[in-house]
Amino acid sequence: MKKYTVKSVYDEITATVTHIVFDQNTLDAVVIDPVLDYDPASSKIFFDSVHKIETFIKKENLSVHLCLETHAHADHLSGAQELKKRFPQIKIAIGSKITEVQMTFKKVFNLPDFFVPNGSQFDLLLDENSFIHAGSIEIKVISTPGHTPACISYWIGDALFTGDALFMPDTGTGRCDFPSGSAQSLYESIVNKLYKLPDSLRVFVGHDYKGNGTREAKWETTLEQEKLYNIQLKAYTTKEDYVRLRQTRDSTLAAPRLLLPSIQINIDGGRLPAPEENGVSYIKLPIKSR
Repeated sequence: MKKYTVKSVYDEITATVTHIVFDQNTLDAVVIDPVLDYDPASSKIFFDSVHKIETFIKKENLSVHLCLETHAHADHLSGAQELKKRFPQIKIAIGSKITEVQMTFKKVFNLPDFFVPNGSQFDLLLDENSFIHAGSIEIKVISTPGHTPACISYWIGDALFTGDALFMPDTGTGRCDFPSGSAQSLYESIVNKLYKLPDSLRVFVGHDYKGNGTREAKWETTLEQEKLYNIQLKAYTTKEDYVRLRQTRDSTLAAPRLLLPSIQINIDGGRLPAPEENGVSYIKLPIKSR
């Protein structure tokens, strides 16, 4: 298996890890899960995370072909559109089941008729077991639903990018309590798909929470380490045990801090809402009673 170079950028605020994957010989590259910085108190966006990615790409003289989203994130705004402004040749890709997520949240946010939940907000919709190319880089798409129905993982050479399916072994797996999430599906995705891949694969995760604050941030492990030591789902863990653990854990979790802003922007390919007649964009926040 070919070994590609991976540069990872960690966002302290959202604990998100963006990965830049490139071929050192051809300088072809892809970016996985970029972050657009957002302060909910002031409702201001800023571009520190995208700037770090841009600086590295230009420093290494990389030719970036794709921005790969693992899913419509609920904990940070996607930096895909801002990245595309800086590198217009980039195509933004996501799993084809994003349409299911769009249909769900179009109703939640009462989005206007012109928002059509057909995935057209992205440049590429990716299907299970398809292969795509970014210059010399070959990427296999693996559908890994559970955290959301549209989650996908990317197998690139000797590396596997798992988004919110698998985290570091001392953290476990992604939560499954979002609309259409399923602990049963995530078990199948991990045990019957990811854990069937070669043990030697390097695994790069989409978030790291520093072992609940007990260590420095980490984002790379191996599939063998996951199968042996993942605290929630080892290779021999039964579905019943995992589902019980995951559902119990999820019942204690608060909603992500940026859930409502993130979802409505990320299902639109990372676009901010169109400005209204006063030139200002507004994020919708549905009000609920207990």
